[in-house]
Amino acid sequence: MSGRLIDMAIVGGGLAGGLAALAVHRAHPAFRIAVIEAGDDFGGNHRWSWFESDVCAEGADLLASFRKTEWSQGYEVHFPRLSRTLQSSYRSLASRDFDATLRRALPQDAIRLRSRAASLDPQGVTLDTEERISARIVVDCRDFAPSPHLRGGFQVFMGRHLQTREPHGQARPIVMDARVAQHGAYRFVYTLPLGVHDLFVEDTYYADTARLDSSALSDRIDSYCAEMGWDGQVMGGETGVLPVITGGDFAAYRRELGQAGVVRSGARGGFVHPLTSYTLPFAVANALALARDAHLPGEQLAALFEARAHDHWRATAFYRHLGRMLFDGAMPEERYKVFEHFYRLPEPLVERFYAGRSTWADKARILVGKPPVPITRAIRALLGNGAPLVQEDHR
Repeated sequence: MSGRLIDMAIVGGGLAGGLAALAVHRAHPAFRIAVIEAGDDFGGNHRWSWFESDVCAEGADLLASFRKTEWSQGYEVHFPRLSRTLQSSYRSLASRDFDATLRRALPQDAIRLRSRAASLDPQGVTLDTEERISARIVVDCRDFAPSPHLRGGFQVFMGRHLQTREPHGQARPIVMDARVAQHGAYRFVYTLPLGVHDLFVEDTYYADTARLDSSALSDRIDSYCAEMGWDGQVMGGETGVLPVITGGDFAAYRRELGQAGVVRSGARGGFVHPLTSYTLPFAVANALALARDAHLPGEQLAALFEARAHDHWRATAFYRHLGRMLFDGAMPEERYKVFEHFYRLPEPLVERFYAGRSTWADKARILVGKPPVPITRAIRALLGNGAPLVQEDHR
């Protein structure tokens, strides 16, 4: 492929890059594309989950080719003073299934695994081997890059795939179980029943730092599973640190990413839910948008995505305000009260919240009533700047 002009080079084979490649290939099968991924597989070692209502019909069609686990009987949340079953259908996709589908669906000459990009520009990509891939459109879908221009905290997690000796009996996902010791953060356990004997159990923290103590989290998962009566063999797992963005200078952040003319999507482009750190609904929407406009010149398409990113930043301001209340207004051991309060609200509001589509009426409904944090602390949090998202990840 080196030395020949291709239609599109996508750098980063994670969720955003993989979905973009699939959408573009489906819409323009004659296009010559390349998906440049530094790892051995597409998607790394991750699991992405979403509510059925998070994506449009066209987005659901894009996701239809992936093998995934689906629950149509709702999901549970548990807090010290609230337990509730909501009826929304839930979906989950493992990276191994993401990888397998992309390997089948994409042209073989488009797959560039174990290929690390050294630099990007509007005319192409230079690999660390000095190979040059010239492209009409260059799309940057790499992972989020910590930046002093953004403010917030971190979502730190460890997930474990457990195969139980006996049927575990859990019929529905538990999206949040905050009936656990908080350990200086908003801590909850997230559980997906993947089969009669298979569970994915994740210990998650909304924390001020990106520190991930693998030993402590593993012990806490052991204790949680023992309390739930789940005993079995560990089949695999994952760890991660995600940004929870509460503010910052987004224009400066985007400028920091590199020169104009490169299409920037995914988490690095700022397309995340600021409070939940969900990326799938936005990755799907961006993939469809990229496919619709892939005939445009690269710099024009990059300008469209620049505007799209700033529109997303403005549209998600409310969630950043809530994030500041969570991190700067609530004491760490009492942050769970923010979500406990939220989950008392009507289910359609909850669905729109996760999809990043809250209405003005939704926002008003979330804020009315007795606040879950003291008023004075909430005001100080909203007026403050928050901590920069540049802290080191100590594992």
